[in-house]
Amino acid sequence: MQAKAFSDDQLVMEEINGADLLIQLIINEGVDVLFGYPGGAVLTIYDALYGKSIKHILSRHEQGSIHAAEGYARVTGKPGVVIATSGPGATNLVTGITDAMMDSLPLVVFTGQVASTVIGSDAFQEADVIGITTPITKHNYQVRDIKDLPRIVKEAFHIASTGRPGPVVIDIPKDICSQKIKLSAEVELQLPGYQPNYSPNVLQIKKLVEALAKAKKPVILAGAGILHSGATELLFEFATNNQIPVTNTLLGLGSFPADHPLFLGMAGMHGTYAANMALYETDLLINIGARFDDRLTGKLEHFAPHAMIAHIDIDAAEIGKNVETHIPIVADAKEALVKLLEEDIPQLAIEQWNEKLTQNKEQFPLWYSESGEEMSPQRLIELVHQYTEGNAIITTDVGQHQMWAAQYYHFSKPNRWVTSGGLGTMGFGFPAAIGAQLANLDQTVVAIVGDGGFQMTLQELAVVKEHHLPIKVVIVNNYSLGMVRQWQETFYEERYSYSKIPVQPDFIKLAESYGIKGVRVTNEEEAARVFTECLTDDSPVVIDCRVKQEENVYPMIAPGKGLHEMIGVKP
Repeated sequence: MQAKAFSDDQLVMEEINGADLLIQLIINEGVDVLFGYPGGAVLTIYDALYGKSIKHILSRHEQGSIHAAEGYARVTGKPGVVIATSGPGATNLVTGITDAMMDSLPLVVFTGQVASTVIGSDAFQEADVIGITTPITKHNYQVRDIKDLPRIVKEAFHIASTGRPGPVVIDIPKDICSQKIKLSAEVELQLPGYQPNYSPNVLQIKKLVEALAKAKKPVILAGAGILHSGATELLFEFATNNQIPVTNTLLGLGSFPADHPLFLGMAGMHGTYAANMALYETDLLINIGARFDDRLTGKLEHFAPHAMIAHIDIDAAEIGKNVETHIPIVADAKEALVKLLEEDIPQLAIEQWNEKLTQNKEQFPLWYSESGEEMSPQRLIELVHQYTEGNAIITTDVGQHQMWAAQYYHFSKPNRWVTSGGLGTMGFGFPAAIGAQLANLDQTVVAIVGDGGFQMTLQELAVVKEHHLPIKVVIVNNYSLGMVRQWQETFYEERYSYSKIPVQPDFIKLAESYGIKGVRVTNEEEAARVFTECLTDDSPVVIDCRVKQEENVYPMIAPGKGLHEMIGVKP
């Protein structure tokens, strides 16, 4: 029988099976797009989807589904929702779930499971999804009673999108989907053990203000927490009111305008000289929404060695985990900045500090060499920025092209940068672009990918064609696993062990086989012409950009070195 309409917090219906109930619950959570791949254990769920208004995107591999959901979540802030079948369907999601966990992306993932009666018997396509995903999720559930389904779904969406966002998995045995139920009861959130702290401790805020008043060399480190909390305008106000310089983590790019005089660039392993030296010399480091990972800090004994550390983070577990913290503030970044802006902060005497940092930016900028007819990858990224006027949503895989995009595509608006940070996932960029484009159909989305990573998920070209998504795929093609090759050159005496890719598909013919335009460029003149024609139109395109194979990403902090020991810095 058909379910009657019911509100978000109340179920009033005639008898309904678990699958129909699940779809109605998902719709009630405001979900407008599902990413998934059907299989035996979720056939009842897919039957319930038949004819529904909610948009379902059939990926060509479950990894495509999960990364697309991540891209959607990253630019919208809403949970990306994924459905996969039991066994291999669920295990194919593991990389993306881990990626989302490390980068704090809200996902709700529904996995099919064998029938309750045979769980634990090694039934066909059975996998211990709860055991596998416990270390890589914010929370997970296995539904063992259909009566629990409304509560579990409501809790899952709440947990995924509040506090520090993250993925939640719901494992559903297939017999639960077939069972019938008649409910007439309110669904209330009762999670006494889960109460994220949004408001900062006022005394800690005052301690930070006192430290700021005394500081001679303050710097703000802005991470992705600024973006997750929607605090970019408040960050701008706080920094500019007090003339405090700002640097970003990789995932924090876009939280502060890249063209502003106070911006120092990205910090960390491939960060700018100005940003890294600011972190090394600062006497007050204000970390807002970043987790002090190793690619940011370098050797810990050389990280901000003279500084008082203030750390604002909604996840208490991150404070003091890697770097000793003197002023811990467990709070949402937005709420903390609201309180800081309410404080009476005297004018800071930091003119000399800012002058020195400005000189560092001018004397030691990012650089690259132009030589011969081969196109430099750095110039390629600059052209993408130029021909999209800096307004595109940029997605990437991981590696050299990712670092060049972070360095040379100057992000001046929030939620335009979609990349795999903590896990560093090859194959992420292209399907993430699909999710980002579905969330912003009128926005230009450019997937900047390596020739290695693109080959891991290129089957999702079928999704681009099927749904008429105008995604621009820019392949930074150096016929190698570029970052692996760079490390082998720098640290392994140029022993290039299986990092070069001598055999590749013809990416132009590949694109055309899916009914998508393909173009090859080999120099700047060709790139300028193709980008003029293709980057802002309403059709998808795959652009195979041949660049220098031996080009390296600089500056660089070698493993075991401090922020002040960068190589590849050139005045």
